[in-house]
Amino acid sequence: MPSDTRILIVDDHEDTLYALESALAPLGYQLGRATSGDEALKEVLRGQVGLLLLDVRMPGVSGLEVVRYMRRVEQTQHIPVILLTGFGPDQELTTAAFRLGVADLVMKPVDPWALRTKVRYLYDAHQHHLALEQEVRRLRAVVREHTESAAHSVRPALPHPDARVPLQRPRGAHAGELEKDRT
Repeated sequence: MPSDTRILIVDDHEDTLYALESALAPLGYQLGRATSGDEALKEVLRGQVGLLLLDVRMPGVSGLEVVRYMRRVEQTQHIPVILLTGFGPDQELTTAAFRLGVADLVMKPVDPWALRTKVRYLYDAHQHHLALEQEVRRLRAVVREHTESAAHSVRPALPHPDARVPLQRPRGAHAGELEKDRT
């Protein structure tokens, strides 16, 4: 599915950014990079981010703070996020991350094959979700247009060729309205 959205990789260490870009390059997706939480938020708010790979602990704005902010903004609340941590298993971090709706929490060093599999699935699922939302909006517009044009085009009943046959009731006329017409 061609798309102009990209995967944003966020880490405060250049060597980690390079390793993650190298691991994801075989997928063929557009990749972007940011070195801080502030920079990541700016990129996400500009749009065109389809997935975020985000380091948890960075100076300034942490990865969890970035996710908290994203989940409060309508345009960014459904972007899938994979959090990366190099500090080992942490139950408190895991609980906080999944409560915020993070798709996965991955330990460093990252297994490139596993990361590619997760990224491909999450990115493609998000792109399909966006395409379905766009199709629903398009179909709703078609239905709305059709409904509005039908409401404005009330046609008078045509007389039957046999004058003894009464006029057909207009669409939407109820039996009570017909009784009024007979009297």
